[in-house]
Amino acid sequence: MSRKNILYAQSGGVTPVINASAAGVIEAARARPDQIGQVLAGHNGILGVLREELIDTAQLTSADLHALAQTPGGLFGSCRYKLKGLDENRREYERLIEVFRAHDIGVFLYNGGNDSADTALKVSQMAKLMGVPVQCIAVPKTIDNDLEGTDNSPGFGSVAKYVAVSILEASLDVQSMASTSTKVFILEVMGRHAGWIAAAGGLVKRRDGDPPHLILFPEVAFDEQRFLAAVRQAVETYGYCSIVVSEGVRNADGKFLSDSGSTDAFGHAQLGGVAPVIAGLVKDRLGYKHHWAVSDYLQRSARHLASQTDLEHALAVGRTAVELALDGHSGILAGIERESDQPYRWRVRPVPLDQVANHEKKMPDDFITEDGFGITEACRRYLVPLIRGEAYPDYGTDGLPDYLRCGLELVPPQLAEFDVEQGDALPR
Repeated sequence: MSRKNILYAQSGGVTPVINASAAGVIEAARARPDQIGQVLAGHNGILGVLREELIDTAQLTSADLHALAQTPGGLFGSCRYKLKGLDENRREYERLIEVFRAHDIGVFLYNGGNDSADTALKVSQMAKLMGVPVQCIAVPKTIDNDLEGTDNSPGFGSVAKYVAVSILEASLDVQSMASTSTKVFILEVMGRHAGWIAAAGGLVKRRDGDPPHLILFPEVAFDEQRFLAAVRQAVETYGYCSIVVSEGVRNADGKFLSDSGSTDAFGHAQLGGVAPVIAGLVKDRLGYKHHWAVSDYLQRSARHLASQTDLEHALAVGRTAVELALDGHSGILAGIERESDQPYRWRVRPVPLDQVANHEKKMPDDFITEDGFGITEACRRYLVPLIRGEAYPDYGTDGLPDYLRCGLELVPPQLAEFDVEQGDALPR
C-alpha cells in the first residue's frame, strides 16, 4: 500500500491548545510510518498552501512536539482568509489541487472553526470533481464554541477557565475597595453571535450576591433601562456590581452596541469594544465610579491556565483526524460527542461537513436565566467538565514557561508562484 502525505494547516484566531491538535496530528502520523510519509504544514494557513509555502514537520524533534503541545498561538502561522465559492473563483481550488499533486498529498487536515469547515468541504468537493484522491477532514477549533457538529470546540474550555478565574479575582479586588473606590467592574470577552464565553463567567456565581451579578449575552437583546436598574440594585444590595459582557451584544434592532462600521476578511462586522460603551452608560446614567477591561488576546493565549479537559480534547481531535483519514473518511469533521455529564465521558466521531459548514451554535434558551442576566443549572452542568483540571506548561529556571519558539524552514517549491489577490500563477 502506498503511503499518504498529510498537509495540515491552522486557520482563524488561535487558541491556547490549537498547537496541541497539531502535535496530535504529527504524533499519530509518526506512529504509522508504514501508512504515512511526510506531514507538511501550511505556513500561515490556507494562504501558505495557495502560495506553496509549506513546512516539513520532520524538523520537529520529540522534545519539540512535547513543547508544541503546551505552547499557545499557532506555531505554523494562521490566517483569516475565506475561499470564494466554487463558481466564483474556481482557480483558487485548482491551485490547491495543483499543490496537493506537486507534493503527493493524500490527506488535507484543516484546523479551524465555521469558515474553515466550509473551506474543507469545498476543497473536498473540488478534489472529488477533479478526480484527485485527497481526503479532506476538518479538525475543530474555536474559542467561541459556536461550531456545530461537536459538543464543544477545543480552545473553548481553556478560555472559559481563564474568564471564570479572571472575573472571580477581579471581583474580589473590586469588592475589597468598593466602599471608597470602584463600584462597577465590566469585563468584555469575545463572542460575536454566541455567548458561550460570557456564560463561563457565570460559573463563579454559586449563591446570591456572588459575582458576576450580570452577564450580557448576544442572544439577549440589550435593554438599557432593565440593565441600569439591575446595576443599581446590585450596588445598593451588595456594595458593588461585577459584569461580564460579550463583544457581540446587540440592541433590540439587532445592531451591535460596539459596531465600528468596518468589516474583517470574512465580511464580519468589526467590533470596536463594547466595555467602554457599557461603562459610559454606567457613568452617565448612574454616576458610579467604574472600571472596565477587555480580555481580548489574553483570553485566547493564556496557556498557563489551560483546562486539562480542553488539552485532552485538542490532542484527541488531532490524533483521531489522522485515524479517520486512514479509515477512508473524507468531507467530515472530527467532532466531540458527549456521552455523559457525570462522570464526564466523551469520544471523537466523524460528522459530515455539510452539517457543520456555515452553521452557528448559539446558547440554548434553557441555558440562560429568565431575567437574561445569568446561566441556569443546565448550562453549569454543560460547562463545568470543560474547565476541569489544570494543564500547566513546563517552566524554566527563569520562572517563565518553556514555550516552543523556533524558526522552521520551508520545503523547496515545485510550482510557479501564485498571486493570491489576482488568483493566477507568476514566474519564479
